[in-house]
Amino acid sequence: MTPPLDLNRRQFLGAAGLAAGAALLAGCAPAAAATGPRTLQFWHLLSGGDGVTMSGLLDAANGKQSTYKIRPTVLAWGTPYYTKLAMAAAGGRAPDVAIMHATRVLGWAPGGLLDTWDTTRLADLGVDGSTFPDPIWKKGEVDGKRLSIALDAHPFVLMYNTDICRKAGVLDADGRLKEATSPDEFLAMVDAVAGVTGGHGLSYGYLGDGAQMWRLFYTFYSQHGIEMEMPQGGPAVIDKDAAVASLEFMQKLLDGKRAAKQADYGTAVAEFAGGKSGMFLSGVWELRTMQAAKIPLDIAMIPPVFGTRTAYADSHSFVLPHQSHPDAASRDLVYRFVADLLKGSYGWAEAGHIPAYLPVTEAPKYADLLPQAHYAEAAKFVRYDPPAWFTGSGSNFQGQFGAAAQPALLGGGSAADAVSRFEDAVKRFLSQPNPADPEGARR
Repeated sequence: MTPPLDLNRRQFLGAAGLAAGAALLAGCAPAAAATGPRTLQFWHLLSGGDGVTMSGLLDAANGKQSTYKIRPTVLAWGTPYYTKLAMAAAGGRAPDVAIMHATRVLGWAPGGLLDTWDTTRLADLGVDGSTFPDPIWKKGEVDGKRLSIALDAHPFVLMYNTDICRKAGVLDADGRLKEATSPDEFLAMVDAVAGVTGGHGLSYGYLGDGAQMWRLFYTFYSQHGIEMEMPQGGPAVIDKDAAVASLEFMQKLLDGKRAAKQADYGTAVAEFAGGKSGMFLSGVWELRTMQAAKIPLDIAMIPPVFGTRTAYADSHSFVLPHQSHPDAASRDLVYRFVADLLKGSYGWAEAGHIPAYLPVTEAPKYADLLPQAHYAEAAKFVRYDPPAWFTGSGSNFQGQFGAAAQPALLGGGSAADAVSRFEDAVKRFLSQPNPADPEGARR
């Protein structure tokens, strides 16, 4: 069987021999003259609305000082981005700084593809554990080394149409969505909303999208007060009862009345944006889409129907891709750039993401930013993918979960059988060595 890897072993081990190509990919330019700003190469995978917002933040950072100039390179989201970044880092000629999903960092750590952040230098710039929600700050540390600095948390949330939900009687006295505390209570709320729309109460797109299925499933699974464990070599620790209960609840939501049995992501977005449903399960990255649709909108954390308040999320994080001979002056300026962007990340909040830097979200003006302020607490309750080299945003792991779960969601098949298929997929992943781990490569 072909290993389900984003970058296979032969590609990875050969990457070091592609240093010349990596140098071209990095687009490394000569240092600016001493009299002008020093150019810093910054790679990221943000496109669409997020890309526009990031461009604005970079323009602001460039305009507020004269010591550095950020030159961004935008690459295709997912495997193409991570493959090119890995090749550049393996060749030691990577960009000065890059964005990675926090959940992908662990897989890169053993091979030395990322350089370590100096926490003392960060603290001197006002960036340390006291300025981040605890789970977000901890996620950036691997084996005692600070390998990433989160820009944000982008959780999976529950958007709702306030007009429809008011008519359905599911808003409280403050006009906010009532919080369901059990599966049956939430189902009753969705039923009430469906009674108003005459169609679906809830929009949720999942067909062919393993990431969407995984995000909602792991939200409900972690609400049981547990997390999965996937140690290298195995065995995995998966509570099958909790997994089956979570998937069965998703089946009840997708009964054709509460939510469509067969809806892809785009269909669900269009349904909610068109006012044909009253609730929408998705990520905060769709905020601007819904604002553009001009529907009466608010957003809440997904209710803790299984008892524990959690928010499935990932974080766009700054990393230092390995450079064989980093320029000391450029490296110093990278620290300043990251601190500047964190402190100026209010604009990132306007795009829907929750800034990880607490002085931004705790500032008085953030409380007036709606609906963002209504779900900002999710940053305290984030749950990332189970730590493993093969998990994370854009990974094949999420696709494998979707392949296991979709038959149950689409056709009403056995949730227990779906979980068994997922467990088998995890076993296959755990039996394979991390291609970035030199020790694993020799096994």
